[in-house]
Amino acid sequence: MHTNGASSRIARLVGSLHSELFPGRISAQSTRTLLRPLHYRKFLTFSQISEGDALPPFSLKDQDGRVVSSSKFKGKPIVLYFYPADESPGCTKQACSFRDSYEKFKKAGAEVVGVSSDSPDSHKKFAGKYKLPFTLLSDEGNKLRKEWGIPGDLFGTLPGRQTYVVDKKGVVRLVFNNQFQPEKHVDETLKILQSI
Repeated sequence: MHTNGASSRIARLVGSLHSELFPGRISAQSTRTLLRPLHYRKFLTFSQISEGDALPPFSLKDQDGRVVSSSKFKGKPIVLYFYPADESPGCTKQACSFRDSYEKFKKAGAEVVGVSSDSPDSHKKFAGKYKLPFTLLSDEGNKLRKEWGIPGDLFGTLPGRQTYVVDKKGVVRLVFNNQFQPEKHVDETLKILQSI
């Protein structure tokens, strides 16, 4: 069981991280309320999709409001990355890293697809502002994220940052999770793509 002092330190850490990732969206008071009472075990989830599994089917709207199904990517590798939110510093850095390496992904024959709970309109603005050449999908209500069991960070208060590399046969070859080094997702995916 954690003491009040530990809970207070965790609340400060979460508040600090939230203010960096989501400026103006959460106050220190609401962070303390969010964490009290905190039952840590209920936030521990594990990805239900592992390396070697077939990619489950999905259909989500893209930044243009069109429904995109997983079947669209049949026969080619796909890099499917889940991120917390458009416009947050870490997510912007990650998206721009994928953008800057996009030619390498194309050379490997792979499609890059980003997924967050933001609306198609938010995705359209985000993609336009940073000249993102790839598809962004809207997972409204984090439904797909929950179905796939993508773990959250900071005791579930922050949506997880997880990347899947799927080969052209639809088999997951990499599941990579790293919230605090978003650009590392690009390096790890390119390594796998070069080996398949």
